[in-house]
Amino acid sequence: MTPSPTSSSSSGSSSTPAGGPVEQAKADLSKRLGIDPAQVTVVSSEEVTWSDGSLGCPEPDMLYTQALVPGNRTILEVGGTQYNYHSGAGRAPFLCEHPR
Repeated sequence: MTPSPTSSSSSGSSSTPAGGPVEQAKADLSKRLGIDPAQVTVVSSEEVTWSDGSLGCPEPDMLYTQALVPGNRTILEVGGTQYNYHSGAGRAPFLCEHPR
């Protein structure tokens, strides 16, 4: 009868969703595309060490910290199109349109 101390609601953004970067990436992509997260397929997810602060997704004319950064690379797929999500250094997974 005692309610669970944790909620399954994903409305709170202050805590990391179950599954960490993979679930965060799936949630972001499904929101971007306006689809159900169940339609997103995880192709791969791996811990990586990025060579600098760009987290493997450098933007032109930007300067980045020149240090090794532990992080994650997740590749998702929807309808035959793959999407790369990178994270690290405390940054939540973000869509990387031109991964290096």
